[in-house]
Amino acid sequence: MGQRILIVEDEPSIAELIAVNVAHAGYESQRALQADEAVLLMANSLPDLIILDWMLPGKSGVQFAKELRADLRTSAIPILMLTAKGEELDKVAGLDAGADDYVTKPFSPKELIARVKALLRRYEPAINEKPISIGPLSLDQASHRVFFADGDSRFTEVLLGPTEFRLLAYLMNNPERVHSRENLLDHVWGNESYIEERTVDVHIKRLRDALATQHCDEMIETVRGSGYRLSKVWRQEP
Repeated sequence: MGQRILIVEDEPSIAELIAVNVAHAGYESQRALQADEAVLLMANSLPDLIILDWMLPGKSGVQFAKELRADLRTSAIPILMLTAKGEELDKVAGLDAGADDYVTKPFSPKELIARVKALLRRYEPAINEKPISIGPLSLDQASHRVFFADGDSRFTEVLLGPTEFRLLAYLMNNPERVHSRENLLDHVWGNESYIEERTVDVHIKRLRDALATQHCDEMIETVRGSGYRLSKVWRQEP
C-alpha cells in the first residue's frame, strides 16, 4: 500500500482536483468535507499527510490543526494548509496553529504536489539514527518521540509537531553552536523548501512553547543578530 493523503476540503471541485493530482503522483487519498468527518476517517488508521483547508464549515482548519497537534496520536502527521488567505499574518497564524507548510488559492497543482513530496520526504522515519540525550531531554529519532526526565527518573513525553521535532533533532545533534535562520532552513527544511526565513522564528516559538511545559524552553537561546543555539545547560526550576 502506498502513502495515503487525507484531503480535508469542503469545496468538492477543489477536493477532486487535489485527489486527481495526488493519484497521478502515485499516492492514495481520502476526502473529508469537514473536521468531524476527518476524525472518523482517522479512527482506524492515520494518513501520512493531511492537506487541510483553512475555511471549513463547523470547525476551522486552524482550530482542527491545533487539536491534531495537541493529540499524541496525530501530533506527528505533517499538515499542508490550503487557503485563500495569503497575507503574512495569515501565514503565521496557520503555522502557529501547527501547519508545516502553506499554499494559497488559487494554486498550481504541480506546486502543490511538489510541496507534498517535499513534506513526505522530510518526515520519513530515521531508522538507524541513535537516540540523543542532552540535559533532561531525550530524543528518539527512529520513533519521533521526545521525553523529559525529572530527578526521580520519571519520564514525560513532550508533544512536538514534525517540523519542531526535526528542528530540535538538528539542534540537539549540533549543541552550543549558533545556527543562522538560513542554515536552519537548509538543514531542517532542505533546499527544496519554499519556506521563508521568517517561518524559522515561528517554529522556534512553537518548539519553545512545547518545551516550556517541562521548563526546558530556555535551552533554546536567541543569539541577537545571528540566530539560535541549543544550550547544554539546563537551569532547573526551584
